[in-house]
Amino acid sequence: MVLDVRFLANPYYVERLRDKTGRSSAVQKYVLKQKACLRFIRQISTLLELMLKEYAKKGKHRLTVAFGCTGGKHRSVVIVEALKKRLQHPKINITVTHRDEKL
Repeated sequence: MVLDVRFLANPYYVERLRDKTGRSSAVQKYVLKQKACLRFIRQISTLLELMLKEYAKKGKHRLTVAFGCTGGKHRSVVIVEALKKRLQHPKINITVTHRDEKL
Protein backbone atom coordinates (compact mmCIF):
# COMPACT_ATOMS: atom_id res chain seq x y z
CA MET A 1 0.00 0.00 0.00
CA VAL A 2 1.42 3.41 -0.95
CA LEU A 3 0.03 6.59 0.58
CA ASP A 4 0.81 10.14 -0.51
CA VAL A 5 1.16 12.79 2.21
CA ARG A 6 1.78 15.77 -0.05
CA PHE A 7 -1.53 17.23 1.15
CA LEU A 8 0.32 18.37 4.28
CA ALA A 9 2.22 21.66 4.38
CA ASN A 10 5.83 21.09 3.33
CA PRO A 11 8.56 21.99 5.86
CA TYR A 12 10.98 22.35 2.94
CA TYR A 13 9.51 25.79 2.29
CA VAL A 14 10.32 26.95 5.82
CA GLU A 15 13.94 28.03 5.60
CA ARG A 16 14.88 27.03 9.17
CA LEU A 17 13.46 23.50 8.55
CA ARG A 18 14.68 22.90 4.99
CA ASP A 19 17.92 21.14 5.89
CA LYS A 20 16.45 19.14 8.77
CA THR A 21 14.70 15.78 8.49
CA GLY A 22 11.46 14.36 9.80
CA ARG A 23 13.35 13.00 12.79
CA SER A 24 14.10 16.49 14.09
CA SER A 25 11.72 17.75 16.75
CA ALA A 26 11.23 21.07 14.94
CA VAL A 27 10.03 19.34 11.76
CA GLN A 28 7.87 16.93 13.76
CA LYS A 29 6.17 19.83 15.56
CA TYR A 30 5.60 21.64 12.26
CA VAL A 31 4.01 18.62 10.58
CA LEU A 32 2.12 17.21 13.58
CA LYS A 33 0.50 20.55 14.49
CA GLN A 34 -1.59 20.40 11.32
CA LYS A 35 -5.16 19.29 12.04
CA ALA A 36 -5.27 17.27 8.83
CA CYS A 37 -2.11 15.43 9.90
CA LEU A 38 -3.49 14.33 13.25
CA ARG A 39 -6.74 13.25 11.64
CA PHE A 40 -4.83 11.33 8.97
CA ILE A 41 -2.70 9.53 11.57
CA ARG A 42 -5.80 8.54 13.57
CA GLN A 43 -7.64 7.27 10.52
CA ILE A 44 -4.68 5.42 9.02
CA SER A 45 -3.97 3.85 12.41
CA THR A 46 -7.54 2.56 12.55
CA LEU A 47 -7.27 1.18 9.02
CA LEU A 48 -3.90 -0.49 9.67
CA GLU A 49 -5.10 -2.02 12.95
CA LEU A 50 -8.07 -3.52 11.12
CA MET A 51 -5.90 -4.80 8.28
CA LEU A 52 -3.31 -6.31 10.61
CA LYS A 53 -6.01 -8.10 12.60
CA GLU A 54 -7.62 -9.49 9.46
CA TYR A 55 -4.27 -10.42 7.90
CA ALA A 56 -3.39 -12.38 11.05
CA LYS A 57 -6.71 -14.27 10.85
CA LYS A 58 -5.83 -15.29 7.30
CA GLY A 59 -2.32 -16.38 8.27
CA LYS A 60 -0.64 -13.49 6.50
CA HIS A 61 2.37 -12.23 8.37
CA ARG A 62 3.45 -9.17 6.42
CA LEU A 63 1.90 -5.87 5.47
CA THR A 64 4.02 -3.33 3.64
CA VAL A 65 3.00 0.31 3.74
CA ALA A 66 4.91 3.14 2.08
CA PHE A 67 4.41 6.85 2.60
CA GLY A 68 5.60 9.35 0.05
CA CYS A 69 6.03 13.08 -0.21
CA THR A 70 7.96 15.32 -2.56
CA GLY A 71 11.49 14.88 -1.22
CA GLY A 72 11.04 11.95 1.14
CA LYS A 73 12.78 13.46 4.12
CA HIS A 74 10.22 15.57 5.97
CA ARG A 75 6.50 14.75 5.96
CA SER A 76 6.67 11.05 5.13
CA VAL A 77 9.34 10.49 7.79
CA VAL A 78 7.25 12.25 10.45
CA ILE A 79 4.17 10.21 9.54
CA VAL A 80 6.02 6.88 9.59
CA GLU A 81 7.67 7.60 12.92
CA ALA A 82 4.36 8.73 14.47
CA LEU A 83 2.55 5.63 13.20
CA LYS A 84 5.30 3.38 14.49
CA LYS A 85 4.84 4.81 17.99
CA ARG A 86 1.07 4.61 17.76
CA LEU A 87 0.93 1.03 16.48
CA GLN A 88 3.54 -0.50 18.79
CA HIS A 89 2.28 -3.71 20.31
CA PRO A 90 4.09 -6.78 21.65
CA LYS A 91 2.53 -8.95 18.93
CA ILE A 92 3.42 -6.58 16.09
CA ASN A 93 6.94 -6.32 14.69
CA ILE A 94 7.28 -2.98 12.94
CA THR A 95 10.29 -2.41 10.72
CA VAL A 96 10.87 1.09 9.41
CA THR A 97 13.10 1.79 6.46
CA HIS A 98 13.56 5.33 5.20
CA ARG A 99 14.56 5.69 1.59
CA ASP A 100 17.35 8.12 2.45
CA GLU A 101 19.68 6.28 4.82
CA LYS A 102 21.28 9.57 5.91
CA LEU A 103 18.25 10.41 8.03
